[in-house]
Amino acid sequence: MKLVLASNNPGKLREMRALLAPLGHQVIVQAELGIAEAEEPHDTFLENALAKARHASRASGLPALADDSGLCVDALGGAPGVHSAHFAGREGSREQRDARNNAKLLASLGEQRRAHYRCVMALVRRADDPEPLVAEGSWQGSIARAPRGAHGFGYDPLFLVPGRGLTAAELSEDEKNRLSHRGQAAARLVELLR
Repeated sequence: MKLVLASNNPGKLREMRALLAPLGHQVIVQAELGIAEAEEPHDTFLENALAKARHASRASGLPALADDSGLCVDALGGAPGVHSAHFAGREGSREQRDARNNAKLLASLGEQRRAHYRCVMALVRRADDPEPLVAEGSWQGSIARAPRGAHGFGYDPLFLVPGRGLTAAELSEDEKNRLSHRGQAAARLVELLR
């Protein structure tokens, strides 16, 4: 089966391809089909994931998978949440935005540093699929005082993994995929598809 992955984020694409490998499906990135990223105007991860999946399916005529995920920080009332990718603005490259987002997060925090990553995946068999498959994952942790590590993307250099003393950016790709919010959601999705 061909499956369109509704994302142009290179870090997310790398993770998703590895996580979906057990399915044996041919995963096509929406950019390969000339499909632009969908708008994410909603206030929940679920609504945004469904909007992205339906957009990619409508444009391609194929089943589509999307995730919406983000970092939720207790001291910030759950922010940046669904706005994680653009917490400090939309200007610049993905790497520049990540650096600004991390700097803004650090400047916003005091002593309370508990946080979690949240991921919701939605798979639609067609754009108007009335019963999309939905899988969720959550990864508890806290925010480091300074970025560490060269792997991962987004807030990974600041996300401290409980009991490890490492940030998500210091984990190997395989280890991160086993522990992460996206890894948990993908494992649940694989179960649903089997």
